[in-house]
Amino acid sequence: MKKHVYIILMILGVFPGIILAGGFQLNEHGAKPMGLGGAFTAIVNDASAVYWNGAGLSYLEGTNLLLGTAIIGPSTSFRGVSPAIDKSTMISQTFVPPHFFASHKISNAFSFGLGVSVPFGLGTKWREDWMGRYLAVETELQTISFPLVISWAIMDNLSISIGGSYSFAEVIIAQANSQSPFEGDAFIHLEGDDKSAFGYNAGIMWKPAEGLSIGASFRSEVDYGFEGTATATGAEQLAALLPTGNISAELTTPMNIQGGIGYRVIEQLQLSADFQWVGWSSYDVLAVDFEDAAYDDISRPRDYEDTYAIRFGAEYFLDKQLAFLGGIYFDKMPVQPEYLSPSLPDADRLGLSFGVDAKVSENFGVSASYLFIRSSELTVTDSREIYTPYEEGNEESASKFNGTYNSSASLLSFSLTYNF
Repeated sequence: MKKHVYIILMILGVFPGIILAGGFQLNEHGAKPMGLGGAFTAIVNDASAVYWNGAGLSYLEGTNLLLGTAIIGPSTSFRGVSPAIDKSTMISQTFVPPHFFASHKISNAFSFGLGVSVPFGLGTKWREDWMGRYLAVETELQTISFPLVISWAIMDNLSISIGGSYSFAEVIIAQANSQSPFEGDAFIHLEGDDKSAFGYNAGIMWKPAEGLSIGASFRSEVDYGFEGTATATGAEQLAALLPTGNISAELTTPMNIQGGIGYRVIEQLQLSADFQWVGWSSYDVLAVDFEDAAYDDISRPRDYEDTYAIRFGAEYFLDKQLAFLGGIYFDKMPVQPEYLSPSLPDADRLGLSFGVDAKVSENFGVSASYLFIRSSELTVTDSREIYTPYEEGNEESASKFNGTYNSSASLLSFSLTYNF
């Protein structure tokens, strides 16, 4: 019984939250699109079209390069466990996902592009003695994607694209486990990776009238097969009960469909709007296999739901060399509150952004933007997460991890562009 309990606490309390909460899908792939709130699908005009909408490559001349990074600082606090209102604050961390894209116009009809970006990532870190340490202490996920896209200009005002991507991912997980009746806690550490995942993408862009553009993009699910190792430290008397050895697990990141419209209202002002659908329902069950037959494999429902984001952007051209950017978006959370985990506290989110896009010379440009994300306060009243170990033969002794989460994030992004 205890052997099964340790496994459930280690995996079900941590693994799903860090990988499949909406907060781990990153849309910061270029400073300009971030400054526009991500409403960029129909108006892509730099090499980041490789990510946003490959069909936009048909409207870029020559060779185009884009290199940059985002600086992300998330913040979360938890009050509970209910009815208590004790406050715990997540340890501050900074994440710096890079982005690089390049495109080249082969002929009047065909263009191609490639890139490197981080479509899913980030992590959380709590103090080793905080109240939820049996659910999460440190979690971190990073995926790296290498897309390749071909764009075909069917007509002067209509283009389509198709492409594929190679991806790999790494995950690190650490949490505490009670050693009762011994003093102190045991700590479980998991580390794994997948170096051979593939996906595909497609896009379309249509410019039916002067100043008007319509675009849509599709990014497929990506299936990851993690293989890794579990290690544990704790009292020698409990060493046989702590899960160690090789494990494997499967993860499918969600399909994305994004459509948008852009309109040049006046010469100085362009407006854009996007709707993004995210197919989180691809994640309906968590299954973990242990190489050691002494531990039972685990299969538990997670019941994630498809969700969406609505995005608006505005670009004001002061002159041909300088434009000001602004954006706003709403991102709907994909998980019901009872499934929420402190490994990634999630909630409905509102994002507000602004930035600048400048041409330093005929060939060289720079963009910079700031985004503030505020998550709505979320109170969990019927959590599926258990924050105290079961007493053997008495599962009713476990306590649900009910309480209130507050989260926000500040993001800076910088991109350099060069064309020739």
